[in-house]
Amino acid sequence: MRKYVVIVAGGKGLRMGGDLPKQFIPVGGKPVLMHTLNAFYTYDPEIEIILVLPPEHHAYWTELCREYDLTIPHRIAPGGETRFHSVRNGLVLIADDEGLVAVHDGVRPFVSQEVIARCYEAAAHYEAAIPVTDIVETLRRVDPSASITVDRSCYKLVQTPQAFSVPVLKRCYNREFMDCFTDDASVVEAAGKTVHLVEGNRENIKITTPFDLKLAEILLNV
Repeated sequence: MRKYVVIVAGGKGLRMGGDLPKQFIPVGGKPVLMHTLNAFYTYDPEIEIILVLPPEHHAYWTELCREYDLTIPHRIAPGGETRFHSVRNGLVLIADDEGLVAVHDGVRPFVSQEVIARCYEAAAHYEAAIPVTDIVETLRRVDPSASITVDRSCYKLVQTPQAFSVPVLKRCYNREFMDCFTDDASVVEAAGKTVHLVEGNRENIKITTPFDLKLAEILLNV
């Protein structure tokens, strides 16, 4: 079954406190985004990689690919107003109505090969699958008047890649954007589809802050 991955990299870098978008910041000698592409290429060199970037970043990415001699095959789609619109733009480049497609955050370079495989395998069986991890901290629900401890076993942390059958995801994205769409699973669930959970890996962090960059350097050297 043919596999695709839409890697969304639309970050502006604001939380990093600098002008360079977080997906382009070097970690371990090369930009974060290149580590992410390599994770999927290592999993399957035949996978079709679609990279979604804001149009104003396309020329810079081309320059980086030359500078770092990136030879991983991929196609580029233009980013949209929101993540929803960016994913939809990436799906346009998938002409087939068969196969499996995963959607992954460009700033999650530490997804394990095992998690990628679990997501695709579950999507092949259930048509929709996402990786999650347990919450180890105590959780409290807060309202204007008080707060209360809640049962953390009832909650999970959601990661990417989120994997689906191609026809399911295309059909679910053929609709108008809603504010409740925070990830691909929320789009699919809004269309009435059940999402299957698989085990993620705790190292699969989303790099969004300077602290995350420090942690990323540590993970690369473990």
